[in-house]
Amino acid sequence: MRIRISHATSYRYETPPKSVTQVLRLTPRNDDGQFVVNWRVELSQDCQMHQHEDAFGNISHVFTAEGPFDELAVTVAGEVDTTDTHGIVAGAVERFPPALYLRETALTTPDAGIIEFAEATRAKAGADPLTMLHALMMGLNAAMTFDTEPTHVETTAAEAFKLKRGVCQDGTHIFIAAARHLGIPARYVSGHFYREDDITAQDAGHAWAEAYVDKLGWVGFDPTNGISPTEAHVRVAVSLDYLGAAPVRGTRYGGGGESLKVSINVAQASWQSQS
Repeated sequence: MRIRISHATSYRYETPPKSVTQVLRLTPRNDDGQFVVNWRVELSQDCQMHQHEDAFGNISHVFTAEGPFDELAVTVAGEVDTTDTHGIVAGAVERFPPALYLRETALTTPDAGIIEFAEATRAKAGADPLTMLHALMMGLNAAMTFDTEPTHVETTAAEAFKLKRGVCQDGTHIFIAAARHLGIPARYVSGHFYREDDITAQDAGHAWAEAYVDKLGWVGFDPTNGISPTEAHVRVAVSLDYLGAAPVRGTRYGGGGESLKVSINVAQASWQSQS
């Protein structure tokens, strides 16, 4: 499948800032399941942008825009050819051993409720790690209601699990917390998801988890949709949790009254399309 993606992040300021520095993790890279046909990053302000790979091997861009200015826009767009690998990740950049991804973070620390859920899943699914992971995914898919209202980017896995509501970030954090409790390395993935219902406009990117299974390697699990990633998923960045894989993170110096708007479009493209 060829997927066309556009992702625009726009800021408005009531009081213009002196400068804005941002780190962008918005650019996918090639692996056995996807090939980046074309991709571009554009800024509304004239400044230098530097590309590098972060500690996890994600393609990152860093820029500082000197003010004052009333608006700042970051736009990425491109096309990616994808292949269904049945959720198995191969050919990706791996900077760390799987054991690193057993490390808890503030967003993925399990509480008593998540531990109980994980243990109940193991008791029902048995000792096979792959079977347990699929059971965790389906259990979360059934237990969690997708709702954009009650949670935010700093909501922890424990808080979201108590609510039984949240967005893809929340379900992913809960899955990671439960998997790590069971001794299975797990990590956060940010990316995009092409919906087959022809709804291409989206308010946010997508997120899912990957867990390490002996003899298979890294395998993806999407609790929000109750599936392992397919050719409809475009993988962009990985980390221990959302904070390390966030599409945009930055610092503003001076200014105030900031408002943010994110506009994303994910659509199927023809093989003949050109950027």
